[in-house]
Amino acid sequence: MSQAVIFREFGKAEEVSALEVSPHPELQDGQILVRMLATPINPADINFIQGNYGIRPELPDTPGIEGTGRILESKAEGYPEGAHVIFLERVGTWKSHVVCEASKALVIDAKIDFLQASMLKVNPITAWRILTGYTKLKEGDWVIQNAANSGVGQCFIQIAKLLGLKTINVVRREGLEKDLLELGADHVLLDDNELVDKVREICGDKLPKLASNAVGGDSALRLMDALADQGVHVTYGAMSMRSLKVPNKFLIFKRIRLEGLWITKWIAEEKRKKIEETYAQLGEWVAAGKLTQKIDQTFRPDQLKEALVRAQESRRDGKVVIDWSDY
Repeated sequence: MSQAVIFREFGKAEEVSALEVSPHPELQDGQILVRMLATPINPADINFIQGNYGIRPELPDTPGIEGTGRILESKAEGYPEGAHVIFLERVGTWKSHVVCEASKALVIDAKIDFLQASMLKVNPITAWRILTGYTKLKEGDWVIQNAANSGVGQCFIQIAKLLGLKTINVVRREGLEKDLLELGADHVLLDDNELVDKVREICGDKLPKLASNAVGGDSALRLMDALADQGVHVTYGAMSMRSLKVPNKFLIFKRIRLEGLWITKWIAEEKRKKIEETYAQLGEWVAAGKLTQKIDQTFRPDQLKEALVRAQESRRDGKVVIDWSDY
């Protein structure tokens, strides 16, 4: 038997989700039984419970797009008992035990702190993909992002620094500069009407070649305006809930290329070898302390409602994580 978070209708996460006892199925050939250690609460998880995500499940269902655990039993070659794993496909990680096809999991270095490992799947690889997947950048090039204090934004800063790139990091309120500069940011600027002039003052004729957009609306347009000619603008989120209305001048005269990234789809379509190599590199950085994500607070599974409320509050200082390790 296992404990699992179940929701039987779409709605407010803290109102429709509950911790229930749930049997796990008998292990079949090619499957693994994983004892979960930790699962973060992501905005996508909240949207999933609300019924507003890109995938709408049949109910009842268990949320959880990422997490980490230890293999208790295995009927799959290459997945030994005791190994630590993350999940490349959605298996509903918000439970004490997960049974799944081994191909949906990826063995990781057990030396990685399990709380950091629980957050390895989404944010680090999203930042890595934006920085490496859309245009060729060389050491010393400028890149720019909004939502720089977000989970992806903080990974973006750290990975860019490891790649020798210089970052301009845009935030919506004051008071965030110190933490981001300590993380490795080169410049932290407010997302206002003076942004583009400040970027031009900093970069001169070496304007950013790449922009990472998680906000949309006017913020996204300011990033386009700050880009170099033929720069690439990658959208992976829409925090403002405002659509992009792109002025023709950015497409005609600046010849900006617009791209979109849903990391779940990229993982599903990319070759397994490339995925394994990428996570191996990211895991190496995490284990060495070169790539970290802040944790605002951890909760026990029986504190589910408090965890869900906290995860949706503004001005958190990092992720909210459900700690299953002692439950």
